[in-house]
Amino acid sequence: MKVFINPGHHPGIDSGAVNPTYGTKECDVVKEAGEMLADYLTNAGCEVKIMQDDDLDMVCATSNEWGADLFVSLHCNACNAHNARGTETWYKSFNGQRLANYIQSQIIRSTNTIDRGVKQSDGLWVLKHTDAVAVLVEIAFIDNDDDLEFMNENLDKIVRAIARGVTDYEGGY
Repeated sequence: MKVFINPGHHPGIDSGAVNPTYGTKECDVVKEAGEMLADYLTNAGCEVKIMQDDDLDMVCATSNEWGADLFVSLHCNACNAHNARGTETWYKSFNGQRLANYIQSQIIRSTNTIDRGVKQSDGLWVLKHTDAVAVLVEIAFIDNDDDLEFMNENLDKIVRAIARGVTDYEGGY
């Protein structure tokens, strides 16, 4: 199985969301998570390609040209209200929903996060323009100090859960 991993945003160009208290940047957190996910999936026997870039056309084109079976985009959510918390996984297609359910359920079973569920979107660029079965995982709310602490303390556990969700999907496919 070929898995294309897209940590969102691009360090030095687009930080994504930023925690107002600590200055933690989404692009840095998801870069680390993406590299960990690539290692876990490679060890599980998947062929993996990872790309973090601000040019989403190029990211999607690279995934499509490579012939990815699955596309996993990693992000940190933000609400600017400081009270939103939890993890959610977005999808577009029927099989994307299956993959999202596997990933979301693994994260919820493995961690003490709030389950914000799986959600359909026709408007998220990488889901719309990727040929592979695609999901976008919003790991936690980076602008909520409690969620940031949860994410910092549990990033490895979260990423392992995402990897298990991918391999669960592969096994049930």
